Amino acid sequence: MGEARKILGERKVYVDWRVVTDYKFPVGLMDVIYLKDAEEYYRVLPHSTKFFMLHRISEKEAELKPLRIKRKVTVKGGRLQFTFHDGKTLLLRDAADAELKVLRTYDTVLMNIRSKTVEGYIKLDVGALAYVIDGRNVGFVGRVESIQQILKRAKAVTAVRNEEGEVVRTILDYVFAIGAEKPVISLPSTEEVKLWEEILSKPPLL
Repeated sequence: MGEARKILGERKVYVDWRVVTDYKFPVGLMDVIYLKDAEEYYRVLPHSTKFFMLHRISEKEAELKPLRIKRKVTVKGGRLQFTFHDGKTLLLRDAADAELKVLRTYDTVLMNIRSKTVEGYIKLDVGALAYVIDGRNVGFVGRVESIQQILKRAKAVTAVRNEEGEVVRTILDYVFAIGAEKPVISLPSTEEVKLWEEILSKPPLL
């Protein structure tokens, strides 16, 4: 803990391109971590048994962050505002952001977190590539095959099929769209996932 606080105090750790000095600062899904002296970049991704893992990415990819829309509201002046899964907000401009107005909750906005500009979006519809981020199938990646809504949209039964043909069913609230034809972020290899699981299973050094 002493070493970690010393490194943070030297302003060598960035989360989403902002310096973090508080050792209690929470890091969550899709966050980008930059270690300055090491020149290493990581993205926080779901893991099948450990729930979260760090996936090493390039500097270019570290500028991008998929943000899932958690809430869509109309604010003063009749403008739309999105609140994302990590707490960030986006107030839409009338002309420049006109195409974003069609987005709904659970759709994804691809944000350049370095320049604070929108670089695209992904609709969470049938055919979209998605990550399962919670529940018994957390960490599963595949293409949305069906969405069956009975009552609340958040509880809609969603089927996701991977490249091997395996199908899992979960609720829409546990599904995060990451691409249309191909993923907008790099994905960890099977070996990387297993290595991360092995690292976390080892007892801490005393």
